[in-house]
Amino acid sequence: METPGVLDGLRSRLFPSRARRPPRHLGCVLPTTVLCGYGFFANLRPSEPFLTPYLLGPDKNLTETQVFNEIYPVWTYSYLVLLFPVFLATDYLRYKPVILLQGLSLIVTWFMLLYSQGILAVQFLEFFYGLVTATEIAYYSYIYSVVDLNLYQKVTSYCRSAALVGYTVGSVCGQVLVSVAGWSLFSLNVVSLTSVSVAFAIAWSLPMPQKSFFFHHHPSFQVSKEMKVLNYENGTIIQHDPALKKVPELEDVELKIPLNIEECPAEEREQKVNIMKVSKELWQDFLQCYSSWPLVCWSVWWALSTCGYFQVINYAQGMWEVVLPSQTSEIYNGAVEAVSTLLGAVAVFAVGHIKISFLTWGEIVLAMFSLFIAAAVYIMDTIYNIWVCYASYMAFRIVYMLLITIATFQIATNLSVERYALVFGVNTFIALALQTVLTLIVVDAKGLALDISTQFMIYAGYFAVIAVLFLISGTYSIIKNFWRKERRRNDAVVDDA
Repeated sequence: METPGVLDGLRSRLFPSRARRPPRHLGCVLPTTVLCGYGFFANLRPSEPFLTPYLLGPDKNLTETQVFNEIYPVWTYSYLVLLFPVFLATDYLRYKPVILLQGLSLIVTWFMLLYSQGILAVQFLEFFYGLVTATEIAYYSYIYSVVDLNLYQKVTSYCRSAALVGYTVGSVCGQVLVSVAGWSLFSLNVVSLTSVSVAFAIAWSLPMPQKSFFFHHHPSFQVSKEMKVLNYENGTIIQHDPALKKVPELEDVELKIPLNIEECPAEEREQKVNIMKVSKELWQDFLQCYSSWPLVCWSVWWALSTCGYFQVINYAQGMWEVVLPSQTSEIYNGAVEAVSTLLGAVAVFAVGHIKISFLTWGEIVLAMFSLFIAAAVYIMDTIYNIWVCYASYMAFRIVYMLLITIATFQIATNLSVERYALVFGVNTFIALALQTVLTLIVVDAKGLALDISTQFMIYAGYFAVIAVLFLISGTYSIIKNFWRKERRRNDAVVDDA
């Protein structure tokens, strides 16, 4: 058995540059810390819960029709158009430039929110905010390119928690500054602009990754794209694991991965980017991923519900404005957003302790909770009491966060990291495409341009339809599995006879 000293001495002679480097787990501390700092300040925006009152107030002096039917739809359209190009650019540019682009877009958005006037200017503002949301993929995927595989779960929780805490702190600060200190909504936007500017400055400290999942990967170490495909067969699950090649031992991996680009031979560093090859790989991955019925089922719910969720949260402030105008009354939008986020986080934490077979009852669970969501949206629309509206909105967000976490877990546990990004990107794109159609028909001034109350009635019906679809599908699956077990039991009896 080799002693650590002998092994380290051998490594220092064979790889002198490695001997001077700190342990690999310490190498992820800087990028993780910087990324968490960026996520915190980028989401620390106290003015965001008060966006609609600000646009309708004396600072912008826009009408409800202009805000809801002409301005807000621009975000949906720009998000959809930018999502796929940003997805490819994120991998090709290796994350950091896209994170910087997001930070710059945040600055432009809040600078225009402070000083732009007129419908056209605010529509451009919405376009830049669409760019902000489209580039979020860089924030959530950057860390996977600079840390070891065994740290993925931990650093992911750190980054998501930082963003969540930043949003919560921002909402609480906004409510306190408005209700207690009596600050104007304009001043809240100044604070938001300052916070996103700090985030942009922090982003420059991020190390530049040397690899990415599709366009840039080192030829001596390519993690095999494995996926456990779940199939129903005689009421059980069969797991297929088509590994392309065995993952090397930890010591071999440490010797083969270059810790910086200077350690790579020149011929290996200069990789030609083949767009057609990458596109073909993505298409093959897409077909293999969606050949699994459980994954398709959860993905369909993901896309349908996310579409409705985006619509409700985008226009919830408009609903509150109708029920209780902010110009004449005290509003608590920031407190509602903060409480719903915190309770949602608690619900998400509780998911890990739920003991239920989602393989058998998953579709029924989705149906029941989708019906609950439909009821919450319906109550928001029909009972014109601001506190009932707030409570229904919080219930809506908590249940959605709970279900989307379950769906995320059910999908992600059967995918490799590369396919994780692909599947969730496709699901989000489908959700945005559906939302675009819904926005064009229901919201846009060129469509029906319905009022807020009628819109929310449609959204309640939309979630009710989702509930019915999954109730039918889940009932069919349970009956099918029951008859399959009965047939097997009868066959066993006949064989024994």
